[in-house]
Amino acid sequence: MKAVCATDLSAASEAAIETETCLRCLGRIGIDEIHLVTVVPSNVHAGMPGLNFEKRRKRALSRYETVLRDAGFDVETHVVRGTPHRRINGIAETIRADMTLVGSRGKSPLENRVIGSTARNLARSTSVPLLVNRIERGTDDPEVVRKHLFQRMLYATDFSSNAERAFETFRYLRKATQEATLVHVETPKDPDMSEGETPESRLATLAEQLEAWGIETTLDVRKGDPATEILASESEHDPTTVLIGSRGHSRLRRLLLGSVSEDIVARATGNVLLVPPKK
Repeated sequence: MKAVCATDLSAASEAAIETETCLRCLGRIGIDEIHLVTVVPSNVHAGMPGLNFEKRRKRALSRYETVLRDAGFDVETHVVRGTPHRRINGIAETIRADMTLVGSRGKSPLENRVIGSTARNLARSTSVPLLVNRIERGTDDPEVVRKHLFQRMLYATDFSSNAERAFETFRYLRKATQEATLVHVETPKDPDMSEGETPESRLATLAEQLEAWGIETTLDVRKGDPATEILASESEHDPTTVLIGSRGHSRLRRLLLGSVSEDIVARATGNVLLVPPKK
């Protein structure tokens, strides 16, 4: 499996790349090839006196490359120019990546508490699963918030086709997952149930599959605002990563990212694995 790891060479990116436990988790789910990508913004001109961003970034990437190779990954590096999320998405599509990884400092007191612009734009436009790796805020030497990326998963579903697509990622995540919480928030938009069927019974069917893989499973059915209740479930169950599809029943909000998914990516305490619709 291939992964694109997007880095801006900040301390947050360094924490995401150099945390040994995180790297072992990636290897455990089958990632064996990592493409390190850093983007020089379009408004930085190569001819600016005293500046050569491409060379400086290549030197910085070489250290990350050594760390990843020592951890057992095949590595390629890419220093490109342009709009960060577009170039990152372009490389992911070109190499047929299975996942894109980006570090995020998490909840910000600014910008209505949303994540940084590159991570946010990747979440809205990615065509491959996106792992937002949450990094500590408020320190010059940050660490990742949850080192075991996939050990305890919280899977949020509205029973849509794309939620089902997100559930399919357990086929490779199970190699690193020990516990899973399956969450559904009842709303008026819920799909019609067959006679005798309930949200609990539908979650129980999913739980049977996970338990057959040796994953200890808990069911959590709630009522209320979906984003609020999913975040409350995260607070209660303390997963390492929230798994969610990027489009549910609503076709209106923000082309590729439903409002619930956007809230989860922006406000979750830990990591988020966002699975987009099939292209």
